Amino acid sequence: MALTDTTIRAAASKEKAYKLFDERGLYLLITPAGGRFWRLKYTFGGREKLISLGDYLDVPLKRAREKRDAARRLVADGKDPSAERQAEKAARADTLEAVAREWLAANKARLAPTTYAKRLQRFEAFVFPYLGSRPIRSITAPELLAVLKRVEGRGLHESAHRVRSECGTIFRYAIATGRAERDLSADLRGALVPYAVKNHAAITEPARIGELLRAICGYHGQPATETALKLAPLVFVRPGELRGARWPEITLDGKEPEWRIPAERMKAREAHVVPLARQAVALLRELHPITGPDGFVFPSLTSPSRPISENTINASLRRLGFAAGEMTGHGFRSMASTRLNEMGFPPDVIELQLAHAERDEVRGAYNRATRIAERRKMMQKWADYLDGLRIGRSSEETRRPAR
Repeated sequence: MALTDTTIRAAASKEKAYKLFDERGLYLLITPAGGRFWRLKYTFGGREKLISLGDYLDVPLKRAREKRDAARRLVADGKDPSAERQAEKAARADTLEAVAREWLAANKARLAPTTYAKRLQRFEAFVFPYLGSRPIRSITAPELLAVLKRVEGRGLHESAHRVRSECGTIFRYAIATGRAERDLSADLRGALVPYAVKNHAAITEPARIGELLRAICGYHGQPATETALKLAPLVFVRPGELRGARWPEITLDGKEPEWRIPAERMKAREAHVVPLARQAVALLRELHPITGPDGFVFPSLTSPSRPISENTINASLRRLGFAAGEMTGHGFRSMASTRLNEMGFPPDVIELQLAHAERDEVRGAYNRATRIAERRKMMQKWADYLDGLRIGRSSEETRRPAR
């Protein structure tokens, strides 16, 4: 006897799962927890097989029968419904979007949070709507170029080049996992309008650095913002690393005060030590009673569970009269790199303190283990150098031998 919706709704759960049969192999499985799941039993190649047709809450009786009839038509045509379903699932897993999301998920732990978010955002905005549903091995170079030209047509030349490079990463991953034969992005080198790489604006001339430091010294605002702005030139970390600082990462007592940034917050996914000069320690001690002892060193004014925004430092610099093309929060890194090299410090030590990636992993590990003492001396001399510029000494008067 065929099922009815009334019969189904009246069916109560029991201590053990049981079945309510409809017709031609279709039945409803009632679980002890009250679940109602459609199942279809059929014979293919002399073997009895079973497939799921969904939950009764999502698939009503009429729709379940339609799905049953479609499956039985496949059997009549000599096709196994289960195998067809697996093939469809595999095809969906081979789309550009599926492969890209798989790569992003696999590499999320090693990417900086902002890098991961921006890559995903570019794929979702520029690629997935046009090529995301296509099997990745079926996409052609002209089709990928059309997508990139659409981005370029909006004046986003840098984004177009980034998307080409990031698509190349996905195609190479698809090759490695057996879902594509070649990297189409390689065919598009030179096909996009060239663009000039814009470096982060930075003040590097000693006299102008002095002006900047005096302006920062005179800045008065929310304590977290004020301290972050004053600390930025002393530690020259990336803006995201600065604003994400937490008090448990910082040691202010003892002979070697330092800030240890955990690997998950570093661009290269490697823990980083920032030796703290006396001037940095003084700033942090002053802020500690206000925002410490736990949580963010520079909490948002609206919510202590979040740090100051990524635009806070730049906005403060604008209020001090420094234009976007003149100085940025990231520019403190270029400032330090330029002047420290001029002061004669070893390039390796400067690069280590900037936390630039070390290509030779063995050499990098050795450097990080053995050159921390040199970095401590350099950071103190850098802070003293900045003090000299701030009070108006000339660069030559301020500079001390790097040895």
